[in-house]
Amino acid sequence: METESKEFQEKVVAINRCAKVVKGGRRFSFNALVVVGNGKSRVGIGSGKANEVAEAIRKATESAHKNLVDVIIRNKTIPHDIFATYGAAKLYMRPASPGTGVIAGGAARAVLELAGIHDVLTKSIGSSNPHNVVKATLRGLTEQRSRKEFSALRQVPVAH
Repeated sequence: METESKEFQEKVVAINRCAKVVKGGRRFSFNALVVVGNGKSRVGIGSGKANEVAEAIRKATESAHKNLVDVIIRNKTIPHDIFATYGAAKLYMRPASPGTGVIAGGAARAVLELAGIHDVLTKSIGSSNPHNVVKATLRGLTEQRSRKEFSALRQVPVAH
């Protein structure tokens, strides 16, 4: 676990305060959404709930380390256009030429930067809920295909 924390960066995307009304007043709890990545095509998301913010972030980070996935990166961008949805959040991602940078909103930006993608154009449509936008981004990145996979599906020999 110690070597993992040095290799991976983490970014807190959202912290939400929830109130439960009890006899003595309100009791607050927190949930946190965290993205972890190594900047070399491995990224994961996690959420955690607790009565203190620090504990919620710690739980979310542990959850994110358990849910790491590999994404395909070609020339510091994505290989092809992607349209991904999760709930009411819709996200359109498009490869960009070198030097463009990550053009994305806060929640999608965190996932893309920590995955190691440097040039991409995105547009978030529909819900702006950070939980759903982050999950839509990760779903889109995991659903993309490499050139080898496309050619295998089409039974075409790969030209290098």
